[in-house]
Amino acid sequence: MTDTPTRSRRPRLPSLDRVRKLPAWSALVAGTLLGGLSGGAYGLLTPPEYTATSYVVAVPTDQATPESARGFAQAYGRVATQLAVLGDAQVWAGVPVRALRDGVRTATSPDAPMVSVTAVSERPGTAVDMANAVARALTRHAEDTKDSTRVRLVQFSRAVKPSAPASASPAVTALVGASAGGLLGGLALLARPRRGGRDGEAAPSASVPGPATAADVPR
Repeated sequence: MTDTPTRSRRPRLPSLDRVRKLPAWSALVAGTLLGGLSGGAYGLLTPPEYTATSYVVAVPTDQATPESARGFAQAYGRVATQLAVLGDAQVWAGVPVRALRDGVRTATSPDAPMVSVTAVSERPGTAVDMANAVARALTRHAEDTKDSTRVRLVQFSRAVKPSAPASASPAVTALVGASAGGLLGGLALLARPRRGGRDGEAAPSASVPGPATAADVPR
């Protein structure tokens, strides 16, 4: 007696027909669920970020005009993130220059001679130290050149410790992800080919009538 070797049976995968028989709204639901899960996971895994802002104001001396103060405020806002200023600020902030260059942004207004220094960090205390350190270094650089510029920089408001992170919470990122996933699912639903007939059968083609025979007209 000879033994016949038995073949291992592979698990059968769902056929393509079963996928095609799914309801049309399944793509919309799947996209919404996957987008919500992805957005929530992103919000949980991404560390929160805190922002702190310090303000300095340009003050003209007796030999300068308010217009020149606004002009120098624009100039100081551009040089606040340069290496000459950040090199002094790192001593008071306690972070390397790279962290200041990546996490500090400045903004100015054409209507007011004011410069805002905003710092972003994963720790609220570090964000406050970074913003105040850059504002202090910028004020000292302006003080060294006040005899030629006729403009001084004065600290208008120090940065305060933020009470809540500025980054989005996991609930918000989950909602945004669900919205994006639902949108993609809707686009996939619109791009889905129409079914030809029931059970995958092709729809019958329309018959074209033959040419009509003209009746004999008596002369």
